[in-house]
Amino acid sequence: MIIKSAQFKQSSPRADMCPSTDLPEYAFIGRSNVGKSSLINMLTGKNKLAMTSSTPGKTMLINHFIINDKWWLVDLPGYGFAQRGKREMDKLWNLISHYVLDRMELTCLFVLIDVRHEPQKKDLEFLQFLGENRVPFSIVFTKADKLSISKAKANAESYMNSLKDQWEELPPYFLTSATSRLGKDELLDYIDSINASL
Repeated sequence: MIIKSAQFKQSSPRADMCPSTDLPEYAFIGRSNVGKSSLINMLTGKNKLAMTSSTPGKTMLINHFIINDKWWLVDLPGYGFAQRGKREMDKLWNLISHYVLDRMELTCLFVLIDVRHEPQKKDLEFLQFLGENRVPFSIVFTKADKLSISKAKANAESYMNSLKDQWEELPPYFLTSATSRLGKDELLDYIDSINASL
């Protein structure tokens, strides 16, 4: 897939305030320092489409971007909530969970994982939540350029193998780098194949 147009359309403080549409949606989520905005900018070829910040966790709204006038890319708040109070954490979790569980247009949720790290409790709990609620998702390993390609691949495979204890069927996964553009074609082709099947 070639992205010819990518435009910001709307920020929503609640899932029920998201755009009314019949187009498929592909949402991106991860811990607050996983490189989500950089990945979105890399995929779309627009350096400032999703705002990056030196302070992790700045995304507080559900941000909708229309891609090629055919599908939505959705930037969700992070579930790491570093340095947030309990009240704010609860508010953000309600925002995320209502979107993930209630948004009928959600076609696939891409869960971003930093490939450099061992499986983190927050990530594993979130994946478990998705599995229990039968939310369609894929795993996107980020920051592969921070390691050698062989080490990045080994880490990703090790992470997926660690999920086998609790998962009968593993979700698709992708190895990416916003810097080197690794995984861009594979990820976009995956979205394209789902769109073609709808």
